[in-house]
Amino acid sequence: MDLDRALTISAAGMDAQSLRLRIVAENLANADTTGSTPGATPYRRKTVTFENRMNRALGAETVQAKKVGTDASAFPRRYDPSNPAADADGYVQTPNVNSFAEMMDMRQAQHSYSANLSVMQTTRGMLSRTIEMLK
Repeated sequence: MDLDRALTISAAGMDAQSLRLRIVAENLANADTTGSTPGATPYRRKTVTFENRMNRALGAETVQAKKVGTDASAFPRRYDPSNPAADADGYVQTPNVNSFAEMMDMRQAQHSYSANLSVMQTTRGMLSRTIEMLK
């Protein structure tokens, strides 16, 4: 049943990358979300951490999300005295989201997802050919 194992491992990888893509999409959607009052905290970038976990039923390690956390880096400041979230000096804290880094994370997640999908398609083709041979 090694083909079943390959499908399960690939599915776990696709699930992990799907979560990663959702987190990247949320970060990009909130890249300009500041607070609504002076001194309010803007959107804080989310991160996802993965780990290998032993799937005892399968007898193999699969990847899973360990936790969804937040990036503790400092918020950049931008001078915008007309913004409702501006402090007394006219500066607004902006989210700590770097669109370039998010796009690179998205590309990497897409490639990983695509690789797992290719493994699943190949495995499915092998299963189909095996069934055809047994007829």
